[in-house]
Amino acid sequence: MATQSVRLPDDLAQRLAHISAATKRSKSSFLVEALERYLDEVEDLEIALSRVRDPGSKWIDHAEVKRDLGLD
Repeated sequence: MATQSVRLPDDLAQRLAHISAATKRSKSSFLVEALERYLDEVEDLEIALSRVRDPGSKWIDHAEVKRDLGLD
């Protein structure tokens, strides 16, 4: 496992210390979980943007989706 250093604003560091103490979890575990969630979101966004930017992408409008799903 790699070790990283990060500089946190004082207020964020205090919040992290407080929640860590209150839950008896390490600060590191919170940082890892937060980073995993954030990176998952960014990766999903990048996939979506690459599809939007692809000139060969097929677009389906909302009405067509509703019709295909029988939601009319």
